Amino acid sequence: MADTITAQSAASPALALRHGRNYARRYWVFIVPAALVVLTVIVFPWLFTLYMSVHEWHIGGTRSFAGLANYARLFTDDRFHWAVLHTLYFTVLAVVAPLVLGVAAAECFHRNFRFRAVARTIFILPMMATPVAIALVWTMMFHPQLGVLNYLLTSVGLPPSTWVYDSTTVIPTLVLVETWQWTPLVMLIVLGGLASLPTDPYEAARIDGAGPWTMFRLITLPLVWPFIVVALVIRTIDALKAFDTIFVISQGGPGTSSETINIFLYLQAFAFYDIGYASAVVAVFFVLIVAISLVLLGVRQRARWQ
Repeated sequence: MADTITAQSAASPALALRHGRNYARRYWVFIVPAALVVLTVIVFPWLFTLYMSVHEWHIGGTRSFAGLANYARLFTDDRFHWAVLHTLYFTVLAVVAPLVLGVAAAECFHRNFRFRAVARTIFILPMMATPVAIALVWTMMFHPQLGVLNYLLTSVGLPPSTWVYDSTTVIPTLVLVETWQWTPLVMLIVLGGLASLPTDPYEAARIDGAGPWTMFRLITLPLVWPFIVVALVIRTIDALKAFDTIFVISQGGPGTSSETINIFLYLQAFAFYDIGYASAVVAVFFVLIVAISLVLLGVRQRARWQ
């Protein structure tokens, strides 16, 4: 009996090693295809984009090495500078408006009232539609003569608006579409935070005579702040890379007054066929998004429940 136990103990390291090798072999069966997909879909396109960005390359023409000339061109291109400003302007408005309205909507839908479930369902419907379809519908509504929005304005005695046909109102009008579509997303995120809040602080505040605004400012807002920061991160990244709504409604016009970085690089690549310069824009835009994302993630890390 002792000899049998000793033999089993001696064989156990070899058995464990053999099982470990079998496990590692099965592990690589899953990891290798995933690694190939990542390399093919993500890594290779980015490396090829960087390769194109250091070349003078027009579609249908010859390719020649240009070094950092395309990147240097960005610093002297006024159209690119305006595209950056338009992107930041659009992003700020498209983040602040849904955040404010989304928090207000979450506070309303958190209360108990009749047909609350139906109202919630109707409220989130814009988020379910595709951006291109939404943009086409809003384009018809923005028409100066045939659009329903100007009809509604004139029916109540207000002057008609030029909407996306005026350089001073085009970006706020585009933000209106973004706000209508993505406020429900912010509402759902904040509503999840409100549903998890404790009731004890509110009961104590009511005993002390605090009003609804005081409870919201001193209790609700600090407790749901981490959820608001999550919505802030999501909306900022999404607004920075917005393309389909802007392109369908205004194509960057009138002129270049709503031309964001995405619209600018699209035109450089597929209208002017300047692939090298467009690739440099992509690389710079990627660095900008990563920098802003890191700042927002730092804010998210510092957002803690008290």
